[in-house]
Amino acid sequence: MSFTLSEIVPWGRSYDEYVGMFSLSNTDLKRRILGCGDGPASFNSILTSQGGSVVSIDPVYCFSADEIKKRIDETRGIVLDQTRKNREEFVWENISSVEELGKIRMSAMSIFLEDFEKGRSEGRYLPGELPHLTFRDDQFDLALCSHFLFLYSGQRSAQLHIDSIKEMCRVAGETRIFPLLELGSGQSRHLEPVMAALAFEHYQVEIRQVAYQFQKGGNEMMVVQSPADSMRRTSGKGE
Repeated sequence: MSFTLSEIVPWGRSYDEYVGMFSLSNTDLKRRILGCGDGPASFNSILTSQGGSVVSIDPVYCFSADEIKKRIDETRGIVLDQTRKNREEFVWENISSVEELGKIRMSAMSIFLEDFEKGRSEGRYLPGELPHLTFRDDQFDLALCSHFLFLYSGQRSAQLHIDSIKEMCRVAGETRIFPLLELGSGQSRHLEPVMAALAFEHYQVEIRQVAYQFQKGGNEMMVVQSPADSMRRTSGKGE
């Protein structure tokens, strides 16, 4: 990998947050799932313990659990301080305070760290990043991307978003992306151009509201299917 751990601020969401962010049903949780940019989230560990099938990719997985933990310890205070300074950008309902947020996220990351070396040996945590995936076509049923695309629109081009979404659709029948906001809690500047570009190439693109909201206005996900998958679903309805 062409970066160092000092460039990364690891911050993992919980299993319950994943279920809420992506509106994952019991049926969804039984599908073959790929998580893109999962970082130190607990979703893989907990779903695997429940008998689910999930593979996570992230550049941080080229480092050891001890190295990742050290970086979490170095940066968690910075993340929480920034959240405290910008607390008006968030909805403090299900999570009532910055302190509670810290407890939830640290618990999720502890679960990840306990599982990481075992999961890496089992091929559940693989180093990698969008827009280049090493998996076969249709290897997964569902690809999830949390807090990578759209959130950092100021740092990542619209073309990277398009290429990443098309690549996820290549390896999975359905792709879900959350959130659709960029930093500062405004709608991503790339959202409309990306949707237009995908629609032009006959991808099926839909914006769905979800029950989860922590960033103000951040209660929507994008759902994308490739042209081939859209045609299969349409033809199946007529049988």
